Amino acid sequence: MSPVAQRRSSSPDGDFPTVFNRIVENIEQVIQGKDEQIRLALMCLLAEGHLLIEDVPGVGKTLLAKAIARTIGCDWRRIQFTPDLLPTDVTGATVYNQERREFEFKPGAVFASVVLGDEINRASPKTQSALLEAMEERQVTADGVAYKLPDPFMVIATQNPIEHEGTYPLPFAQLDRFLMRLSIGYPSQAAEIEVLHRHGEHSALLDVSAVCDAALMRAMTDAAKTVHVAESVHHYIVALVAATREAPELSLGASPRAALGLLRAARVHAAALGRRFATPDDVKLLACSVIEHRLAIAPEAEMSGRSGGNILREILERVPVPIGR
Repeated sequence: MSPVAQRRSSSPDGDFPTVFNRIVENIEQVIQGKDEQIRLALMCLLAEGHLLIEDVPGVGKTLLAKAIARTIGCDWRRIQFTPDLLPTDVTGATVYNQERREFEFKPGAVFASVVLGDEINRASPKTQSALLEAMEERQVTADGVAYKLPDPFMVIATQNPIEHEGTYPLPFAQLDRFLMRLSIGYPSQAAEIEVLHRHGEHSALLDVSAVCDAALMRAMTDAAKTVHVAESVHHYIVALVAATREAPELSLGASPRAALGLLRAARVHAAALGRRFATPDDVKLLACSVIEHRLAIAPEAEMSGRSGGNILREILERVPVPIGR
């Protein structure tokens, strides 16, 4: 069962799922037929994570980022990654102010609540690495001074899996900083007809208004942190990531950061369903989105046509799911 199939649940604390579903429905005005992807992207934001969207051009990657930013009432910026993009274009730089006769920091494009890094794999490794501190520490350091980024803060990066000319593959150190990776995919025929109706005359994004604000998003993030996680669920998460490290088909398994990310995502998933406790099913449903992009396939397995997704699904079937309290 997918996360979408479990969207409704009764709960004594109905505020979180009510607001969560309202945000999703608002974004669905712009992105038709992609309910599960929208929910995963929103879970990623509320889990204080970053999102990597790997898909072909024209399926709505940029539109999704814009719709999220408009819906939560926060500012957003788009960074077009190119080979000549400099790290200071992303983070900002210290410049000399002639009028004041002093140096001052000019913030870069990363200073926004939602940052879209378009075609991130087209920038040089040096420029890609400029995002590492921002994504992990939520700050930018320039000349020994740390500048805090907005709260909430989320990087949505995109890359095209088809074109590889002039690209620099993301190193695993950077892939590990993305909480989730997902693919939007082409819409169904019915959804694509709806796209033609809604976007044929004007952009449906213009009709999207904010249904919450930054303060409410922070409150929802804090509320998700209070979701109870039993010791058995902790052990299940550790067993999953340990199994990826021991699998002979993989040369690199999931990191402790992946385990923490899976825990945070499971809490948000439970809260979105109106529950005050997370279950092993929450973990299992989100494991592929959180873990798969962090895995490196062993050369022998890659030559035999194995994929990280297939190997991970086999691991999920092998690792016993805890039952009961």
